[in-house]
Amino acid sequence: MEKIIFEISEEGKRLDLYIAERTELTRTRIQQLIKDGNINVNNKKSKPSYKVEKNDFIEMIIPDEKEIDLVPENINIKILYEDSDIAVIDKEAGIVVHPSHGHESGTLVNAVMYHIKDLSGINGEIRPGIVHRLDKDTSGLLIIAKNDTAHLRLSEMFGSSGIRKTYIAILKGKINKESGKLETLIGRDPKDRKKMAVVKTNGKTAITYFQVLDKNEKFSLVKVNIQTGRTHQIRVHMKYLGYPVLGDSVYGRDNKIAGRQMLHAYKLEFLHPVTQKAMKIISELPQDFEKALKETGLEMGNFEE
Repeated sequence: MEKIIFEISEEGKRLDLYIAERTELTRTRIQQLIKDGNINVNNKKSKPSYKVEKNDFIEMIIPDEKEIDLVPENINIKILYEDSDIAVIDKEAGIVVHPSHGHESGTLVNAVMYHIKDLSGINGEIRPGIVHRLDKDTSGLLIIAKNDTAHLRLSEMFGSSGIRKTYIAILKGKINKESGKLETLIGRDPKDRKKMAVVKTNGKTAITYFQVLDKNEKFSLVKVNIQTGRTHQIRVHMKYLGYPVLGDSVYGRDNKIAGRQMLHAYKLEFLHPVTQKAMKIISELPQDFEKALKETGLEMGNFEE
């Protein structure tokens, strides 16, 4: 259980919005906490619409989450590489990486626990072996750590840009340049806490490089390398650039051509965390991505690294 006391520095805002702007919680989660009596104003139960006033005493209690019973599940996954220290998974779009409330089963972790018996435990019971993640509707490569030594070294490598991550994305619109770099802060969208956004303050540095592989009047195909790994980084940066990822219903719009965001983790290059062997692993484009390329009139072609 966590208890938070808020000192009111401004007045007139709704209670749920005031708290959302000062925490990582979504407004939906905050509204539920208010409804359950876990957020009180001046020791009294309130409503999300209550307008905060100076000298108000706001107390929020965040109950401990119930444990999720994690069960290995015989879900088909593609393992592109495996040794005694690591495995590299080719994740399908539509599968959540690790369990959470609302996604207690059917996740990549459930599948990995079934197919790979030895996993590192550094990230706790619900994220065994998970060093990094991909969004549910992003396809492509994920590294799994099979022991704690590999996990720690991989985490250091991700933190120090020791792993080169290459993505392929179809964007909405014709980009007016051939390549570029975006370096901004990314944080919670102040207008919608469920989203991330480019922000001026209270964010983390995000660095993205892109190269245009093909384009026409309506669409662009890009190769993207990210130096950092912020939540939704590519999707947020492409929207900020003015060319949202095709099919991204959160940062763009739904599209008949794409049933999900056309973003694919295409290649990983790194030194093996234990043997120091140079690793280069590529995930071929999935069928729905190839179909979207055909319908948009774009071609992957051969590109220099």
